[in-house]
Amino acid sequence: MDSSGDVTAIGKHCEVPSCHQLDFLPFKCGSCEGTYCLDHRTETAHACPKEGEWARRRRQNSLNSKPTSMVSGASVRLGSSSTPGPCANDGCKTVINTPKMIGVACPACRKQFCLPHRLPDQHNCKPIRNAAAIAEQDKKQTALSKFKLWASSGSSKLKDIKATPITQKQKSVAARLAEMNKMKREAKGDDKVPQEKRIYLYTQAEAKSTSAKLPEGTLFYNKEWSVGRVMDITAKHLQIANVNNQSADDEKKLRVFHVESGRLLSFGEKIGDTCVDGNTVVLLRGIKMEEMLDL
Repeated sequence: MDSSGDVTAIGKHCEVPSCHQLDFLPFKCGSCEGTYCLDHRTETAHACPKEGEWARRRRQNSLNSKPTSMVSGASVRLGSSSTPGPCANDGCKTVINTPKMIGVACPACRKQFCLPHRLPDQHNCKPIRNAAAIAEQDKKQTALSKFKLWASSGSSKLKDIKATPITQKQKSVAARLAEMNKMKREAKGDDKVPQEKRIYLYTQAEAKSTSAKLPEGTLFYNKEWSVGRVMDITAKHLQIANVNNQSADDEKKLRVFHVESGRLLSFGEKIGDTCVDGNTVVLLRGIKMEEMLDL
C-alpha cells in the first residue's frame, strides 16, 4: 500500500507550502478545491488563485436555474424562491439575495448569510442534524477523541515530528546523520536480522495501556515483516497486554498508527513498504479501522 497517497485516515495536510499542518477537521476551499487548516481556510489566508470563483459559479447556476416566460416576444426572468432579506447573522443589516449581494446558505444550520458571515464560525451556527447523523458523528468523534487524547499527552518525539516542514529542513545533513546513527546504536531488536534488511523506528504507546515505566522505545525490525508481527513484538517490548488473537471485541484490540502518513496500518502489509528509518509508530487500543477511514 502506498502510504503517501492515503493520509485521510485521520485528517489531511494543509496545502499552504509554509504550513503543511496535519488537520483532523480540514476545510475545503469552494473555489480552488484545495484542503486547508483552520488558519488558512479563507481565500485571503491561502491566497486563493481562484478567489470568488465559488460565488460566481453559484450565482451563474442560480441564474441558469430560473425559469423564463415569454411576454411580447421578450424573455422575462421569473422570481426566485430566495427573496431579498437581511442576513441571518444577529446584528448584520446587509440585505442579501440581491443583484449586488448574493445569499449563502449554511449547510449546517440551513440559514442564509452574507459573504462575510457565510462560514459556521462567523455566525452563531446551530447545526440541524437528524438522529442518524448525530449517531454517526458521535461514533467518529469517539475514535478521533481517543487519538487526540493520546496526542495531547504524548512524548516530545511526537511534538518533534509535528514540527513544520521548514523546521525539519533546517536540520543540517550532519545533524540528521548524527541523529540516525544515535538511533541505530540505541535500537533494540533481533540480532539475527541482517543489517541491510533492518528498519529503525520510534515506538510509543498510550500510557494507560502499558505497565512499562517509559511507554516508548527505539526498535529495529525486518523490512519484510508484516505490520501484525511488528505489533506483537512492539507490544511485548513496551509491556502492553495484547489480546488481538483472543478477543473479537474491537475495543480491546491494538492498532498500529503511522504518524508520518497519518493512518492506521493494516496488519497484512509489510512494514518496509510503509515506513522508513526514523519514522514513528504508535500502538493504540479501542479504535476501529472503519471508523478511522471515515474521518
